[in-house]
Amino acid sequence: MAARTAARSRSRSRHPKGSPGRRSLVDWALPPNYSTFGVVIDQLFWIILVITGIAFLLVEGGIVWFCIKYRGREGARAHYTHGSNRLEIIWTVIPAIIIAVLGAYSALVWDDIKGSSNRPADALEFLVVGKQFEWNITYPGVDETLGTADDFTVRNQFHFPVNEDITILLESEDVIHSFFIPELRVKQDAVPGMTIPVWFDATQTGNFEIACAELCGLGHYYMMASVTVHSAADFDAWQASQAPAAAQ
Repeated sequence: MAARTAARSRSRSRHPKGSPGRRSLVDWALPPNYSTFGVVIDQLFWIILVITGIAFLLVEGGIVWFCIKYRGREGARAHYTHGSNRLEIIWTVIPAIIIAVLGAYSALVWDDIKGSSNRPADALEFLVVGKQFEWNITYPGVDETLGTADDFTVRNQFHFPVNEDITILLESEDVIHSFFIPELRVKQDAVPGMTIPVWFDATQTGNFEIACAELCGLGHYYMMASVTVHSAADFDAWQASQAPAAAQ
């Protein structure tokens, strides 16, 4: 536990913590953020939305203006123009610079939350296996180590402690699924034949939902699981209560 506490401190320094429960005027478009790295993800979302929104207004406004200015009039003659090389250079270079900057910033964010070098070394690990149409979560038991005798598996229930680095080893038994917890800003495809590590750190206790975000068959719409984020003491008590039942 002490090692994971130290790892949690490192995680806090890497990912600025937001203000769970406090909603700004722009948060109406997004679920509440209860993840340490949700702040930078949401910032990137809004930056891209503002830039593309401005581009949309300029383009659509230009179309409307040209439709009005050059509408058909009695006696008017069509005029051919080759265009402007200067304008073509401007509207090519500016978007290219914007895309390059967004790409570089996105790569930094991606590396921070997905890069293998940033995977927390002492996280509490779970095995999550998706199959049509359920999620099976294997818990490490009281020894906090997967692959030992006290492991147990629960269907469609994911419990873990708050303010602690969590790593899931994500697998699929059949087709491609997508593990998605919107409030934790976690989304990762589960691919047959692959074990994909996913890590996060929840900043608030509560009840949430795992949804499958990849069309995976006729029962895709009900492939959901409950998520319960506990205090550390409550999680230990819940896990201890489940282990004997799982062993029977």
